[in-house]
Amino acid sequence: MKVRRLHSWDLSAGEAIALQHELAGQVNVAVPLGRCELIAGADVSYNRYSDVIYAGVVVWRAADNTVIERVSAVTETHFPYVPGLLSFREAPALVEAFTKVESQPDVVMLDGQGIAHPRRMGIASHVGLWLEVPTVGCAKSRLYGKFEPPDPTAGSISPLLAGKQVVGEVVRTKDRVNPVFVSPGHLIDTAGAVRAVLAGVRGYRLPEPTRLAHLYVNEERRKGLG
Repeated sequence: MKVRRLHSWDLSAGEAIALQHELAGQVNVAVPLGRCELIAGADVSYNRYSDVIYAGVVVWRAADNTVIERVSAVTETHFPYVPGLLSFREAPALVEAFTKVESQPDVVMLDGQGIAHPRRMGIASHVGLWLEVPTVGCAKSRLYGKFEPPDPTAGSISPLLAGKQVVGEVVRTKDRVNPVFVSPGHLIDTAGAVRAVLAGVRGYRLPEPTRLAHLYVNEERRKGLG
């Protein structure tokens, strides 16, 4: 995949926050999702207190539940773990992995937030600006916003609100199992983000693209430690 070079990653926390405010104005979450056949799931893995970040991307085809390709990258970061600034720690490895992807996914799904973020710049929005493809954040927990739990049946949703603004949807992917938190990242609207996540559900709480990426990147990390 072609990757746009947007900025340097060598920033202080203060500079990173200022950059988030600047980049948020470039994010577009008003684009309806078209084709949703090839979905790339992406995740990272690292050992606690380690600066070595492993990133994995799995490109998955919805029609036959098939993995098209898997790629990984390993980078070293010196950006600390700071809530709200996760992308400055993890995104460089993810971007490096995406440069190795040969197919062209219709949508990219990341384990994290899109605009459901205090500065509307979660990792899915940030990576989306680098990739310039539709990106979705599908997180296991809430970072920002308020919600009422959706109905307990799979496919139920409820809005994730920042004040009166809808910044995502809380989606029940499996009956009576904790929901996931879905928010548009870039070049996709909220309805399209939910559609992409539900298109990837195959009986687990997490959609297949990010579930498989999680398994893959942990496998790569264990190999690296062996």
